[in-house]
Amino acid sequence: MISLFKFFKENQLSQVVALLLLLLLLAMGGIPGYLTGRWQWKQPPPITSLNELKHIRKNGLTLPGWQTIEQAEQQIGERKWSLQVIKKNGSESQAILLLLPQNGPMDQPEVEWTELNGWGRSRWRKWDIAQYRSAEFTVKQPRKLESNTAKVEARFFRASTPQQTFAVLQWYALPEGGNPSPLHWFLADQWAQWHKKRTPWVGVSIIIPMEPLGQVEKSWSLAQSLGETVQAVLMADAL
Repeated sequence: MISLFKFFKENQLSQVVALLLLLLLLAMGGIPGYLTGRWQWKQPPPITSLNELKHIRKNGLTLPGWQTIEQAEQQIGERKWSLQVIKKNGSESQAILLLLPQNGPMDQPEVEWTELNGWGRSRWRKWDIAQYRSAEFTVKQPRKLESNTAKVEARFFRASTPQQTFAVLQWYALPEGGNPSPLHWFLADQWAQWHKKRTPWVGVSIIIPMEPLGQVEKSWSLAQSLGETVQAVLMADAL
């Protein structure tokens, strides 16, 4: 009981800290806009890499060590994703790479993971999630920033359907890392706007076939390697 109480107490504390950070960022962005009459959220800075992001939706990504078998735009929910079937060079390993690039200055991540669950159910008639856990990996920064590496936090789980079982890795790719939470992007974007910049994003979902109803951890090595490759290419070419 004590440990459970401690868990909720720590969880509440992290939420309070995030809320205070959000209010601080809003205040920093709102006060200058109030004084000048130019509201930041009505006139956000442009996304400098918007053309590169839109190119991803139509053409997918070129990934070192992987070949594209097919690629097309896929309607999921109210948005169009890039759906790319890829195969690892010199191996039988295949994966589905789903990418949702930011489509405009007002476009923001919202309920992509829920919509992907719905897409999985409509495509395979069932999409049962199990063995869920948080995952982390790092990639080298393509540009000289404060740190040589970028940290990515992601969702990792097993999704089973009547036909096949998949290992799934999901996150929002950002210029300096990634996170599965839209709030993480929002705070980063507010901070960027304070410096007259923006934080572009790409929703990433990697779907890897695995043994029926097996242990998803057996697919972690491949998922991590592919996740690192996707994040590195996005940071170098589009974010």
